[in-house]
Amino acid sequence: MFGKMLKRISLLLLILISTLLIWGYAGDIPAEKLRVKYANGESEFVTLNNGLTVHLRDEGPVDAPAIILLHGSNASLHTWDAWTERLKGRYRIIRYDQAGHGLTGPHPANCYTRECFARIVEAVADNRGLDHFILAGNSMGGGIAYHYAQDHGDRLNGLILVDAAGAPEDKSRKLPIGFRIMTWPVINRLSIIITPRSVIEKSIHGSVSRSEFVDDAEVDLYWELIRHPGNRDATVRRFATYARENAELATKAKQLDIPTLILWGEEDRLIPVAAVKWCEAKLPIHESIIYPATGHIPMQEVTDESAADVDRWIVQNELTG
Repeated sequence: MFGKMLKRISLLLLILISTLLIWGYAGDIPAEKLRVKYANGESEFVTLNNGLTVHLRDEGPVDAPAIILLHGSNASLHTWDAWTERLKGRYRIIRYDQAGHGLTGPHPANCYTRECFARIVEAVADNRGLDHFILAGNSMGGGIAYHYAQDHGDRLNGLILVDAAGAPEDKSRKLPIGFRIMTWPVINRLSIIITPRSVIEKSIHGSVSRSEFVDDAEVDLYWELIRHPGNRDATVRRFATYARENAELATKAKQLDIPTLILWGEEDRLIPVAAVKWCEAKLPIHESIIYPATGHIPMQEVTDESAADVDRWIVQNELTG
């Protein structure tokens, strides 16, 4: 009896896995092929002191106030394209694909803690010859920016948090399907080879309220870059530490006397706008702006307004040292 039941279970699992493979198998895309499509004349591939080679773009006057931009989970430096176009005339804009993302690919030591990401910020700043700079981050990048500021606040002229991770999590929120999969044991390992384009598209739409910029090219950008060799494994490893790290940051974070601009989408479903109150309590020198009818990615949903707010805030606070 037990043997027959085991055979049936094994057969059902085989059918399930076969179905998933037929539905959503997506192999890795060679790194060189992705570079041809998604790098450009501004792209540099810089090997840092930890052995990681990052895809980086450094635009604008070299002697202008510098802003380092950190993208969010499963995104890439491309999420900052619109801000860069609007700000690089007055500022030096430095952005890069974080470890396990974009054209950078996996960390050589498979280290995806916030501390490791913060050390990459430090290495990039050193590589670019920056003594002081403004640090901006969206979502996961915002959590990394805040973590970096905990230990290196003396190096920051200012901090910009855009729908940033770090506040205590709202357990009632419903994450987009792509994010939920990463929290499911076993299934998340299958995501290393099973990554349907439709799931990526649904996850992007589930993250924003103004989706005019989410065209086929935008979906392909996310879907293809996550298939850079090693990026999907890096995503699974990163999510395995995320909940614990977020809880630690939320409880142990100290107040920072750094001028901070907090930008948030009022309709953010990933990190609800209630998190702004937590950020304000930890960052007393702040200005907060909440954009109505906007989701998780204001720099793409309300590009002109958010970029103008950044420019005004920098000028008004004289953050050019």
